[in-house]
Formats: sequence, C-alpha cells, structure tokens
Amino acid sequence: MAEIWVMGEMIVEIMRTAENVPLDKAGYFKGPFPSGAPAIFIDTAARLGHQAGIIGGVGKDDFGKCLLNRLGADGVDISQVLVNEKVSTGCAFVTYFEDGSRKFIFHIGNTPAAEAKAPKKDILRGVRYFHVMGCSLASDLGFADEILKTVKLAKELGAKISFDPNVRPELMGNERAAEIIEEILELTNVFLPGREELMMLMKKESLEEAVRVCLEKENMEILALKRGAKGCIVYTRDEVIEAGAYHVTPVDATGAGDCFDGAFICGLLEGRSLLETIKMASAAGALNTAAFGPMEGNISTESIRKMTEEETI
Repeated sequence: MAEIWVMGEMIVEIMRTAENVPLDKAGYFKGPFPSGAPAIFIDTAARLGHQAGIIGGVGKDDFGKCLLNRLGADGVDISQVLVNEKVSTGCAFVTYFEDGSRKFIFHIGNTPAAEAKAPKKDILRGVRYFHVMGCSLASDLGFADEILKTVKLAKELGAKISFDPNVRPELMGNERAAEIIEEILELTNVFLPGREELMMLMKKESLEEAVRVCLEKENMEILALKRGAKGCIVYTRDEVIEAGAYHVTPVDATGAGDCFDGAFICGLLEGRSLLETIKMASAAGALNTAAFGPMEGNISTESIRKMTEEETI
C-alpha cells in the first residue's frame, strides 16, 4: 500500500522549442510531456523509492496513455485514476521568454480528474503523508470538496498532511474555495508556500508576522518557505534553518517546486534531519530545472546523493 498519496489534476504539456515565440504565432512545439502539479509531485516520490499513489482522472486517449505509462513505469500506484471515455485529458500549451517568464493556454475544462471521488478507507490504509496542491482546488469546487474529504480521511488514518498552496488571489475571492483552503490549512502539518502565498493566506503584511501566525496553528509542525533560486528557509516552533539552492544551468523551471515538495516529504519519511531534507528537496528542484519538460529531470536517489555533496549557492 502507498505511504504517500496525492489527489488532483493530471495533464500533458506541449511546449515551444524556442524562446520568444508567442502562442498566437505559428511555430514549433515539443511534447506531449506528462504534467500536472500532483503528478509531478507523486512521480518524484516514486522515483526516490517510496510507495506512492495518485487519485485523479485522464481521458481514454493518447494523452491519458502518455500519463499513465509514465507514472506506472516510475512505480506510482495508478489504480485510483479514472479513465473517462467522454472527456479528453487536459493539456497546456506553453511558451517561454528570455526574461524567464512563461505564458500558458490551458485546455482543462471538464477535466477527467473532477470525476474522481474520495476513496474508501481501505485504499488509504498505510498512508503516512497525504499531499494537497492548491491548484487542484481551483478548477472545480465539487472536486475540491472531494479532496477535503480525502484529507480528513487520511488524517483519521493517522497521516500527516502536506500542503503546497499555489493559490491565486482570485481563488480566495470565492467564498467556498476560501473555506476549503482554510480547512485544509488547519489540518496541515507541513506547509510549503512561497513568500507571497504565505503572507496572503495568513493575512499579514510582514513575513515575520505571517510565519508567527502560521506556526500558531495547532497541527502545524514545519513551514518550508520556498524561495526559488535563493533556496529555502524552514521554520519550526523550535528552530529556523536556511539553505541555498544548487547551481545548474536552467533549461525549464516548470515543475521544480513540485519536485521540491516530493523530495521534501521523502526526506521526512526517511527520518532525515531538516537540513538534510532541505538539501534533498533543493537538489530535486535543481535537477528538474536542468531538463526540458515538467518532470524530465534526472531525479533518483543516486543523482540526489551526488548533488547534495556539492556546495549550495
């Protein structure tokens, strides 16, 4: 049985092969690449040797086949992925610009994942971490409710909850979506936001106040503040630990934060120190950034070990 579970969207990405080619102009694309933040997260965990499963959905089409083949080959439990004959697998078209920015066109309306329901208790037996991606709460409120039900079920079974908010401000304008996010936050043990997300969700104007309020939550144990190329700061009630990022030649930043999350949870499961866990997670993010495609980085226990022997920047 899987010890790490996630529930959320599964899509493919189709990507420009060169920078500065707008999506309204003719040009070359490369893909499809398996993607979706929950899929990237769980694939990372599986590649690092952990039993990992995903609850979601794909269409009965070649894009769905692309996702299932990749996740299955990497060892992810895909038994709880619905295959929908009536709805196509979601996809995103992506272009890149020389300033580092990206632009997306998503085709994920009526996503097959939205048909997925909270699993029966037996499916989750043995779960130690259940991970939530904020983006999975955005597309369909009915699906968000099912994710919340699954969070509560996992908690009942003794799991810890990890949460990467990835929340857009406009989502917080929806009353029910904001309520779901707040409920998940109250159950969260490991929180993995960026600076702006943390301050927005804690409703504070200073980082220090946002950190303080976050750690006052009853279940909160670890706040891992992701800072991209600047590394990560981890806060607990007892200590603050900071570590830099690893130097790589960046190719594609897509999915780096999701890989960070996956490796971070693996580090905790392995009983590593917080500093070791940060380094492991930072290495996974860096390795993914060094490859073209959302989950195409050379991530393995061996590649992580080699990179963590290097000095951070």
